[in-house]
Amino acid sequence: MKEITVNDKMQQGYTYLLTKPIGKCFDERFFPELTPTQILELGVFGGKYMTDCKDEFPVSWFKKAKLSPEKADENLNYFKIKASKPLSYWIEKEWIHPQDPRGWFQWYCRYYMGRRSEDDERQIKRWKAMTRHIGQLKKSCQQGDISCRPRQRQALLHWAYDSRKI
Repeated sequence: MKEITVNDKMQQGYTYLLTKPIGKCFDERFFPELTPTQILELGVFGGKYMTDCKDEFPVSWFKKAKLSPEKADENLNYFKIKASKPLSYWIEKEWIHPQDPRGWFQWYCRYYMGRRSEDDERQIKRWKAMTRHIGQLKKSCQQGDISCRPRQRQALLHWAYDSRKI
């Protein structure tokens, strides 16, 4: 086990344990198609999401990541479109828990690293609920037409679904 201490703009002095090997031992119901590295390289959240978290995660995750330290830039997103609600919306919906103040993707990054927590069940259910968007893409778009429903496709990338293959 390894202990991680977080000190970034949104969390100071938060510690957690890595109890599983990186990228392994996932819940059998949770099988993301993209790793955090792949998601960051494709371009998500306008590049703004992880700019102050580099000390917490492997350097390799950021080598080709599309990041924008100043402000979100939708042109850095794979589909060049804004597909995120503001953090205030997520807080209002009570989707944000104190251990992961940035939301689902932060939870996923930490889960991928090997942290397991009391919030895993809730977050896995939220991830699974995104499959409704896959169904909508399959119903409305020709296979491989990535220009069809780009906002939904971008949102699915945020949730580790490879919407380029739908």
